[in-house]
Order: sequence, then C-alpha cells, then structure tokens
Amino acid sequence: MTDAQDTAADSSLRTTGGTPPDDAGSSVTGAPTPLLEPREGIPPVIADEADLARVTAAFAAGTGPVAVDAERASGYRYGQRAYLVQLRREGAGTALIDPVACPDLSGLGAALADAEWVLHAATQDLPCLREIGMVPARLFDTELAGRLAGFPRVGLGAMVEGVLGYVLEKGHSAVDWSTRPLPEPWLRYAALDVELLVDLRDALEKELERQGKLEWALQEFDAIATAPPPEPRKDPWRRTSGMHKVRRRRQLGVVRELWQTRDRIAQRRDVSPGKVLSDAAIVEAALALPGNVHALAALNGFGHRMGRRQLEQWQAAVDRAKALPEAALPQPGQPVAGPPPPRAWADKDPAAAARLSVARAGVSSLAERLNMPQENVISPDTVRRICWEPPKVVDAASVAAALAGYGARPWQIELVTPVLVDSLVTKGA
Repeated sequence: MTDAQDTAADSSLRTTGGTPPDDAGSSVTGAPTPLLEPREGIPPVIADEADLARVTAAFAAGTGPVAVDAERASGYRYGQRAYLVQLRREGAGTALIDPVACPDLSGLGAALADAEWVLHAATQDLPCLREIGMVPARLFDTELAGRLAGFPRVGLGAMVEGVLGYVLEKGHSAVDWSTRPLPEPWLRYAALDVELLVDLRDALEKELERQGKLEWALQEFDAIATAPPPEPRKDPWRRTSGMHKVRRRRQLGVVRELWQTRDRIAQRRDVSPGKVLSDAAIVEAALALPGNVHALAALNGFGHRMGRRQLEQWQAAVDRAKALPEAALPQPGQPVAGPPPPRAWADKDPAAAARLSVARAGVSSLAERLNMPQENVISPDTVRRICWEPPKVVDAASVAAALAGYGARPWQIELVTPVLVDSLVTKGA
C-alpha cells in the first residue's frame, strides 16, 4: 500500500470531525456503506429574504469550517451561473439556497468571512459563487488535497468512499439544475454532497500532515483563494470542436461568424450554445461554404427539423463571412504567448528541446518520489518557459526567481529549483 492508501484504510479517519450517519462507515477493505439520507433530513429550499436572513444568522453562529457546494446547469443554460448553493456547518446544519430567488448572497458571504470554506474542486465553483457575492478568504480544497496526498481517484464520490467508507449517489450530477421546483431526489443528492465534506477535510488534513505536505497544501489553497478572476478568453470561437479541419482564412471567418451568431442567440434565449447549433455543424458549414439556403440545408446539422427562418439566419452569417475583405479575415493559428509547441522545438531550437527533455524527466522522477501528479508539482507551462528561455546566469537564485515570476509557490520553488538547475546546466543553457 502507498502512504495515502494506508491512511484510507485507517478506520479512525472515517469519523473525524463529527459522527456520520449510523455512527461509522464500513471498513474500506469491506463493503462501503451507502449514504442514503442527510442526518437531519432534506432541508427546505431557501427562496426568500426572510428565510435567507435566518440561515445567515444560523451559519454566522455556527462553529468550525463550512462545507460549500454549488450546482450549475451546464449543457442546458447559457453561462455557468449557480442554480443551487449547499452549505453545512457545525451548529447550523445543512442549508439549500436558491440563488435565482435570492441572487445576492453577499450578506451570507460576509457572515462566513472568518470561516474556512471547504469545497471540492474549488476552481469550478468559485466563479459562480463570486457572481452571487460569496468569496472565501480561506479555503480547503478536498480534491486538490487528494491529489497532493497521492490518491489515484479524487472525485468526491471516490474520496468519500476511499477515506470515509461511504458511497455517495452521483446519479443527478448532470441534470438541469435550473428546473423549478427541484425534485426531492435531486435535493437529497445536493444535501448529501456537503454532508461529509468537513469530515473528509479533517481526514485529508491528517494525511497531508503525516506525509509532510500540509504546508504545501495550505500554500496551494491560499493561491486559489487570492487569485484574481481569470481574464476573458481571447477569440473563444477558436475553441470550436473540430477546428483542426479548418485551414483557410475564409473558412475561419465562417466559423467565427457562425459562433458569434450562435452565442448571441444562446445568450438571448438563456440556453446552452450547443442546443442552438452544434460545433460539428459550424465546422461543416465552414468547410462547405454553402452558396444558399438549399446547399446549407443539405449539410449535417442543418437540415433535420430546422425551419426556413433558422436556416436563413445561419446562411446570412455564412454570407457575411464570405463578403469580408481579405484583411478582415482571421489569421490561421492562435497567437501564442510564450514558447512554441514542444513538438516544434527540435527544429526551432534543438538545445532547448534537449533541456526540456531532461527537465521533464527530472520533474517526472520528483513527482513519482512525492507520489503526486506532475502538474501539481509544477505547471508544465512553467517548465517549458524556463527551458525555452533560461536565465542568463543559471544558478539556484536565478531559477528560483524565474519560478516565482511564473507564479510557483514557495514549496514548489524549493523542490523544483535543483531539478531545473541540473537540467539547464547539463544541457548547456
């Protein structure tokens, strides 16, 4: 067994931080216990300001960390807004809040300002929580903790089962959470997602401390909590699935025009863009450059059950792109900040390619010794940037400064600097 697996098999961890339902889960080496009901039952959904004020007061008076989760309607609605927020805290129990009926949760966020928030895969939920006024000052990410501790499967269900000995029912993870009213089985699922989150946090904290990685985890959590919102993605239309087939600039212009038209329609109707027009249909039209509605209707993704008016709006987008002057057409390839793709290094700079090969091997070996994924030891992009353009003088101080400039945390700098110095010196940076 690995260290992490030894910890998962330690039954004493399964009740850390409070007693789960039925006193304890089964042994990890035996059959896990299905977790069927929240310990206080399914709470009512908070959907008005008076009830929200009562919940805010209750959670402010609670103690210890607060488990937080959010449900979105990805694949159904436009954007990534939250359609349900779940919280649990010692002394306050579990709350389910409807952020459509209560769109401003800044008062609740302020009431929890001094608490540590426990989330699973925090970077997925923080943007939609920020939109409704909930921003943690401190957090503990149980998914990231699992990665650092070396667990091979870090989904919430796998972690709860492996560490605490309980099985979470995950059948409603991809449903349309914008549905109103929310069905009782969905609410049960949502409440159970925060039922044992603090228990899991406490168990993982012990395991990280045992492995000597707790300080590393705390630095990672702080980096997530203090990170600014991401910049809007440049040219998001370039991420259309199947873009690798589109080579000519005129065809790229059609993809851009169709994507932007689809996005406006999806935003106006508040539906997922893929429900308006598929990526595959966009690429089909770009490759074919249809001359009229009849030609467009013959393409996959356009003819089946699509009305004349819809076909005309898509053909109009194609025609706009076809009418653009050459100078207004998008350039092939996406502007890349930083080094070129590694596959091109051998031709462009063989010495840099050699440095990268040695550095990757060194980071891989370090990650294996630490029993964690390479990307958590150090960002692959950071390694590429330093290997492509090393410091003028390669020594521990200059490499450490370069790592810090790319956002590496102190624990990463301490561990990775010797590996990169050796790689750069060995291959003559």
